Amino acid sequence: MEDSNFSQAVVEAVDAKSDWYDKEGLPGLADEYRLLHTCVRTIFEFLSKKAIVTPDPYKLDKKISDIQAPEDTPFTENERALTMGMRLSDYESTLDFLCNYYKFSISNFNMATIKKLVALNNTFCWASLTPNSPKVNTRALAEMVLRGRQNLDGLTNSMITDSLSKAAVAMRNITEQLKEVTDFQREFYKGQVRKNVMSHPNYDTNAAASSAAEELSQIKKIFPAAMGKMPFYNELIDEIIQEDTAPNKAELQAALLKKLDVVKPDNRRKIREVDTKDLILGALRVLGAMPPQLEAVYQKLSDNHELLESEHNSFMDRVKRLFRKAFNIKEKPQFYQITISDGSSDTKRREKVNFQQFMTEMNARGRRFTAACVKGAPGYEKVATQPEDRILDFVNAQLAESNKMLKILQGLDDFFKNAVAPDNKPKVKGIKMELTSIKNNIVKANQVRAEYQAYVEEAEQMKKLGINTDEM
Repeated sequence: MEDSNFSQAVVEAVDAKSDWYDKEGLPGLADEYRLLHTCVRTIFEFLSKKAIVTPDPYKLDKKISDIQAPEDTPFTENERALTMGMRLSDYESTLDFLCNYYKFSISNFNMATIKKLVALNNTFCWASLTPNSPKVNTRALAEMVLRGRQNLDGLTNSMITDSLSKAAVAMRNITEQLKEVTDFQREFYKGQVRKNVMSHPNYDTNAAASSAAEELSQIKKIFPAAMGKMPFYNELIDEIIQEDTAPNKAELQAALLKKLDVVKPDNRRKIREVDTKDLILGALRVLGAMPPQLEAVYQKLSDNHELLESEHNSFMDRVKRLFRKAFNIKEKPQFYQITISDGSSDTKRREKVNFQQFMTEMNARGRRFTAACVKGAPGYEKVATQPEDRILDFVNAQLAESNKMLKILQGLDDFFKNAVAPDNKPKVKGIKMELTSIKNNIVKANQVRAEYQAYVEEAEQMKKLGINTDEM
């Protein structure tokens, strides 16, 4: 292959693979980070609820704008709860930043970014979370999880086991995909050199073709003007020259083009191999991670309600409360007028919410998710025996309820922040972090449901075309 034709072929192959990474490869990596984030959040909230770690009190004040791994320096036993609380909080916040605000694209995943991600991934060794780990953070977290699981009920223990297992799987997949992206970034860099340097008007193609030394000289001369602030990597430049001038350049060129080829999966084969029932049950399992957030929201909103009620603390108010308590009379329903925002239509409307009734229903929903959406729970196993269409109906109902609940929670959060007296505003407990977690779970469950429906529709279409996928 002539050098000019080879360079053009490499540039086109690099561009095609970059496009594939932007549309398919890196979104898959983002999904793995979302799974990891959900698992970490579940473990963190479990340890916080058990008072084994002390959550970072300044978490909401910290603005995450870049990927940064938590510290891994040693600490004393007395500092463990607070130090690990801060490190877990920073780790979870960085994962949240990655999943919700960072753009997963080849242009963003340069070598510096990948180095930061590797450091973040090494914060905890999820595949070997043991008290004997040589890593400070891993060892401390393993000891805390063991402590928290003492005398734990079977359902919660199953949830923690599931989260730890999924975190290990997600991290393994992340590591494998990052290795592939790192390898491709080397070829992406070389492709940029061929594209920008070797096609530069001042690049002397004839002189470069005369010898390896002359090609290196031409590249060095044009590189600053064509590549800007991009570093000059001698090793990768040498690979370019070897591909152009080495005695076995034909083999090197063929191997490189094969390496850059985008292998497209056989979608028909995928239809047969996918367990669609397990896939739709996967949407339930995503919802099964929500109860810890719902519990935290329940407690915070209850505290905010009491704070607001305390502002109406006249003598008669106190007498009425004592009277109700003495005669076991139910508290009079409290209605709050909140604002509901509809993101799909960009509209707002006012709605009157029976606070006590809503809180009771939210509490019941959390118990229902725990019973029916956590693998191994009796309710989950019962749902799993149903036909797929019934399971889909159940998932649709839970997602519809969850979306409605989320909008009301957002309205209540804004309501309490504005309804209390100015002196009490600092005492209002915000639920922004929990709302983000709940929203992420709903979004992920929706994605799994959409993936399931896409598989089913594709299989139906192939049946109509007379294609038997079982014989492929």
